[in-house]
Amino acid sequence: MFEGQPKGLYALALANTGERFGYYTMLAIFLLFIQAKFGFSAAVATQIYSIFLAAVYFMPLFGGILADKIGFGKCVTLGIGVMFAGYLCLAIPTEAGIAGKVLMFGALALIAIGTGLFKGNLQVMVGNLYDDPKYSSKRDAAFSLFYMAINIGAMFAPSMAKSITNFFLEKGGLFYDANIPSLAHQCLDGVISPDNADKLSTLAASMDGAAGMDLPTFSSYYIERLSEAYNYGFAVACVSLLLSVAIYYGCRSWFKHADVNSKQAQANHIEEMELTPAQTKSRITALLLVFAVVVFFWMAFHQNGATMTIFARDYTSNIAEGFTRIGFNVWGLVLIAISIYTLFSAFQAKVVRTKVILGAVTLALWCGVAGIYTSLPGEVSIQPSDFQQFNPFFVVALTPFSLAIFSALASKGKEPSAPRKIGLGMLVAAAGFLILTVGSFGLASPAELGGTVSDVLVSPNWLISTYLVLTFAELLLSPMGISFVSKVAPPKYKGAMMGCWFAATAVGNYLVSIPGLLWDKLPLWGIWTLLISLCLLSALFIFSIMKKLESATK
Repeated sequence: MFEGQPKGLYALALANTGERFGYYTMLAIFLLFIQAKFGFSAAVATQIYSIFLAAVYFMPLFGGILADKIGFGKCVTLGIGVMFAGYLCLAIPTEAGIAGKVLMFGALALIAIGTGLFKGNLQVMVGNLYDDPKYSSKRDAAFSLFYMAINIGAMFAPSMAKSITNFFLEKGGLFYDANIPSLAHQCLDGVISPDNADKLSTLAASMDGAAGMDLPTFSSYYIERLSEAYNYGFAVACVSLLLSVAIYYGCRSWFKHADVNSKQAQANHIEEMELTPAQTKSRITALLLVFAVVVFFWMAFHQNGATMTIFARDYTSNIAEGFTRIGFNVWGLVLIAISIYTLFSAFQAKVVRTKVILGAVTLALWCGVAGIYTSLPGEVSIQPSDFQQFNPFFVVALTPFSLAIFSALASKGKEPSAPRKIGLGMLVAAAGFLILTVGSFGLASPAELGGTVSDVLVSPNWLISTYLVLTFAELLLSPMGISFVSKVAPPKYKGAMMGCWFAATAVGNYLVSIPGLLWDKLPLWGIWTLLISLCLLSALFIFSIMKKLESATK
């Protein structure tokens, strides 16, 4: 799995891990933050969220075009600095007025621009490592490992966001309750119903920090303290970027030879593959067709931070019981993930002693998981952002299985091509939302809830199962797509084509807002059925053009 990979892969992957940890810590609480602080409706909040995601993924197009002119490494360095400024602005507590909104939107713009300079160009350098014939056969596996490293950072992010939120709320004598932000804004706007006023009064009475406060005072106090707690969560991204900088520059000698664009290669007389105009056109056409398909995958997949987060808040039990409890302890998940790698390594080891040692380590890790599980209370409290740790955990845990399956198929000459894996990923994504559709039957529509939490709450296992299946889809589509781009893109347009991959992702992320806009207008099952239909149509399209895509890679 790790054998024979250039060490530059690990340096670039770890640098990206730090940056992604901060980004996903911010993203885990961003929608909750803007709804709590500014009182935005689900439709407005998901619109802002989707526009931000679209900008984050569209800017790599410009970052790639710039890197094709001035170099990939220069853009990465510039991107880190711009992102740092953005996260710093987002971490500053402000009032909820015009100034607060201006600073927030300015911060989001800086984060998007910085990510555009950083993200795609770092991945182009990863791909450049595998232009060397010595490593070319390991390209797909390398991007799977790189993708896994991204998700190591993302796995810890929701727990970090939750811990910081709880810590600063507790300092104010408060605790998190999903009902309060909406009820508090209803109170401050003078539109709260008598029943909701009683509910808010009961919640306020249960908090030490609210002693002696009337409802309007408590509402303002709670919103201010919760917003500040989220601000501190955003500050984590600043710290994680500093770690990324240390790794990137500390290990730069490992990948410096991959920091070469087409112009620099010509200046240094480095040989590049020459393509005819017809070959260039064929490759670009194939890439554009793939980009058109992935738009709809990302529209569906990134509901995790939008409608799926709202579903977690309003329709899902805030209590985990039984074996499900271990899923909400990040250290339990970490030990499980590590044990999968030690177990795979034990099977792959060629020396008996190594097998025995790795087997013993695996057993010790399982004992650690058992110890954590038995120490947990019978009921574990859940916050909506907690569910976002499952996708990165599943990516990390399932990557060895994915690599093993495709390695076995490759050895028999039966490994699917990258475009075929993308098509299969769309089918699997449809299956993921089918699970959520079944779990939504019988639940009140969002319009019927009127901004409150449902009286009927479903098991957390519905969302966990959905995340599991969507992760299978992601592993088939995302790392394979990036690998396909790095392999097929004409040398002169590597940065631009990687940017186009992210631009397609950006369009999909903007379309994330469509289910949010329909949230109060359709039954829950209707929202998920829309996403299923789009995934199935996309799969049908990509399989219909498979021959054209596969011929472009030859």
